[in-house]
Amino acid sequence: MNAESYLNYHLTQLPERAVKPREAGLTMVMDKGMSLREASDFIEKGSELTDLVKLGWATSYLTPNLRKKLALYREAGLPVYFGGTLFEAFVIRNQFDDYRRLLDEFGMTHAEVSDGSIEMPHQEKCYYIEALSQQVTVISEVGSKDGEKIIPPYKWISMMNAEKQAGAWKVIAEARESGTAGIFRSNGEVRPGLVDEILSQIPPEYIIWETPQKAQQVWFVKLLGANVNLGNIEPNEVISVETIRLGLRGDTFLTFIN
Repeated sequence: MNAESYLNYHLTQLPERAVKPREAGLTMVMDKGMSLREASDFIEKGSELTDLVKLGWATSYLTPNLRKKLALYREAGLPVYFGGTLFEAFVIRNQFDDYRRLLDEFGMTHAEVSDGSIEMPHQEKCYYIEALSQQVTVISEVGSKDGEKIIPPYKWISMMNAEKQAGAWKVIAEARESGTAGIFRSNGEVRPGLVDEILSQIPPEYIIWETPQKAQQVWFVKLLGANVNLGNIEPNEVISVETIRLGLRGDTFLTFIN
């Protein structure tokens, strides 16, 4: 899919967008418990611009008509997966085998492995990634949801590399759904030194940056271009995010003009 394929008229000097299904330029949307009607409305306006849908944290436990919603996403060609907090909720209760059966029961093709809410030896986390990668496509997540917990850059890098080797397809850089932890300060500002050090060792196409706030999306597009991987996007912000990617919003208006 190039930029022209989903625009209503022609403009020159637009950055070339990767074609779906793509390895870079991913937009991951956070579904926090939308109804079937809301999910259907989102699909109508945003599915062409979306690559992945995460059912945030453990909202799938309470979501009405869950199977019907999953079917809607699949019919629209959108891979969908349960949030990493649900994985952690099963693990902390010694129900990992139950979690694996749950993935099969609901026909999931993707799963998230995280340790943002629990303490887990990294070797154990990599074991879960390796085990699940034999069953589904694994997306891992690095970083804590605790805004007071600062992980030094070398640990981010070593964990991301280890998780990739264990079988993770992509690794998410934690920011919470609010964008106030992990790679961001509590006020939502980027930790630029941390990001620079991560990128010095980890290929950018391997990382999905959680960027729920507009300023964060703009910052990463300016840094890494239109085909940066962005996550935790609100369903009603997908078109807005794509305009940021294409330089069609004031914040990035001159970024791609030659």
